[in-house]
Amino acid sequence: MRVLDTRTTEPEELARFLDKPLLQDNPEVEAAVRRIISEVRSRGDEAVLEFVRRFDWPQADSLIVPNSEIEEAYSKVPEKLIQAIKLAKAHIEAFHKKQQRSSWMDKDDRGVTLGQMILPVNKAAVVAPAFQAPLPSSLLMGAVTARVAGVREVYVCTPPRKDGSIHPAMAVAAAEAGVDKVYRIGGAHGVAAFAFGTETVPRVDKIVGPGGIYVTMAKRLVYGEVGIDMLAGATEILILADESANPIYVAADLLSQAEHVNARALLVTTSRELAESVSKEVDRQLSTLSTRDLASKSIEANGAIILIQDLDEGLEIANRVAPEHLELAVAQPMEILASVRNAGAILVGESSPEPIGDYVAGPNHILPTSGTARFSSPLNVDDFLKKTNVIIYSEQGLREDGPSAIELAEAEGLDAHANAVRVRLE
Repeated sequence: MRVLDTRTTEPEELARFLDKPLLQDNPEVEAAVRRIISEVRSRGDEAVLEFVRRFDWPQADSLIVPNSEIEEAYSKVPEKLIQAIKLAKAHIEAFHKKQQRSSWMDKDDRGVTLGQMILPVNKAAVVAPAFQAPLPSSLLMGAVTARVAGVREVYVCTPPRKDGSIHPAMAVAAAEAGVDKVYRIGGAHGVAAFAFGTETVPRVDKIVGPGGIYVTMAKRLVYGEVGIDMLAGATEILILADESANPIYVAADLLSQAEHVNARALLVTTSRELAESVSKEVDRQLSTLSTRDLASKSIEANGAIILIQDLDEGLEIANRVAPEHLELAVAQPMEILASVRNAGAILVGESSPEPIGDYVAGPNHILPTSGTARFSSPLNVDDFLKKTNVIIYSEQGLREDGPSAIELAEAEGLDAHANAVRVRLE
């Protein structure tokens, strides 16, 4: 891995590894996605089937995965994997139940009652990718969280294989999460179908879940017609480490993310010795991975070891990057935890490797990327909730507060606003 020292590296070179845009300008992709959305919106199922045939299943003749295929999937998935899916589901459910919220009302001594009704959206769709491999964990993260939030109808869209079936592990995850229907649709056409509805696909209120550039672009373009969780870029990890860190663990965790397309893997460390050991260990472990070609490309393009003077400088870099995953591989991680301001997920100590958070810990792994953790959060129960304000004024309250409302309305030149209060006071 390349090594950059903050004391000697040119700022422009350092910035290349620290400041990564969420979406590169790509007029060709945007134009293609706009065409897909337009076709789906105007021609419904007919257009969706055409795109499924073009991209995934050449003989596509239906969009809904039948219940029989989902039931049969249990016989095709190893028992250990079924149990792992059940464990992950249980932990995701338990964690997200702690995020549940209730409606509230407060009445003051004038008889004025103010409050909020907190209600789930009616329908949500979870985008479950399968472009490199099936991702049942992402399906669980989206669907289980929606169920905990109280969403009435939860759907999944995932691309089919060449024979039209979906991967059995995806079917099992969908069943365990309790989704209402699974649709064998992927890509931008899947997002468009759920954003506008077709003869077969319901229009939903919220679309969540990760995806490649076409899915992300589609989510951006349909936002406003439908709610979305976030715009996600390529996955990333930043490990902040001192001389106490285990280079074998650090290298393994960097590679755990590097095996995704265009992933970014950064080690920020105070120790030159650790930097040298990790660089050698990355090369050694790469040779053992079945995904070494992809991981090597990510390391070469987006990987770096950044040498820093002290942990304070490391924290500045971590907060600047606002990484999707931040690991604290230092001797006293709890002493610096409170100084982390921007990260999607923080994994503390050597017994907390990033994949534990991805799969079984329980917190959501659908996380903000590309610096967006500066202002956004992991997928959570609130993503499926909407708040409606409730205002119940008493006559006394209106007499006391009404004149101020009139003053503000008149200051804004809105005479009818003022009059609606004035006629009650007169």
